[in-house]
Amino acid sequence: MKHLLNPLDFSVEELNELLDLARDISNNPQKYSHACDGKKLATLFYEPSTRTRLSFEAAMLNLGGSVLGFSSANSSSASKGESVSDTIRVISCYADICAMRHPKEGAPMVAAQKSRIPVINAGDGGHQHPTQTLTDLMTIRELRGSLDNFTIGLCGDLKFGRTVHSLINSLIRYKNVKFILISPKELRVPDYIIDTLKENNVEYEEVEKLEDVMPQLDILYMTRVQRERFFNEDEYLRMKNFYILNKEKMALAKEDMYVLHPLPRVNEISVEVDDDPRAAYFKQVQYGVYVRMALILTLLGLNK
Repeated sequence: MKHLLNPLDFSVEELNELLDLARDISNNPQKYSHACDGKKLATLFYEPSTRTRLSFEAAMLNLGGSVLGFSSANSSSASKGESVSDTIRVISCYADICAMRHPKEGAPMVAAQKSRIPVINAGDGGHQHPTQTLTDLMTIRELRGSLDNFTIGLCGDLKFGRTVHSLINSLIRYKNVKFILISPKELRVPDYIIDTLKENNVEYEEVEKLEDVMPQLDILYMTRVQRERFFNEDEYLRMKNFYILNKEKMALAKEDMYVLHPLPRVNEISVEVDDDPRAAYFKQVQYGVYVRMALILTLLGLNK
């Protein structure tokens, strides 16, 4: 039985197979509309989520399966003190596969150790968000045709952004990907990410001004400053307007540069950018459904 706790749980070859399957699903959705008849997905969301939870639910329903679960810790037995280990043992009796989001890093791994069904990490604290990474990889590959030979700028909250950490760890396995890390000093990527880049001889630079590097980018990955990761409200308010992508900044970019964002956005991308053909963040949402459909089929052994 295989779980997805970390983007690196799949080899590059397995990842390519999964992304090929997701592409086939996007082209032939009807072909897969009964692939999970009789199967149940449990969504265990101890932390608020709109896109990720609904994306998983849409994915399973599109495959002909059904969904059960909870959308906050308060509506589960966690509010009575039940452990993650006990919860997953119980859920294993009800469902065939489970997606878990939890504010504590490592909680999905604890669940996987006790589970009798595949566990998908749908985000654990500021640690990992592997299904968002699969979505990001599919989006880049579909837009550019390849996951090799490009420069990506990651902008905003790089310290607490689990989507950023997961994406960097995945992209270093591809050829000639350069990273430009754009953030205020207070929100730079953690040291372990820099150590990983150095150990793998990956080209990178850290900068503070987005405008200075816009002309170099093939992909711009914007992130929000996450209020829920700050202990100090004043510090959050000082940081949240540090980067705002608008038409003026977009004018500095290549004509074939694409903007991605894991969403939700607050104000870091002006709504005037939405009409730019290079704004790909809503396409990204659609790709997220296809990639989660492919993941569910793969972990249930139905992908063949």
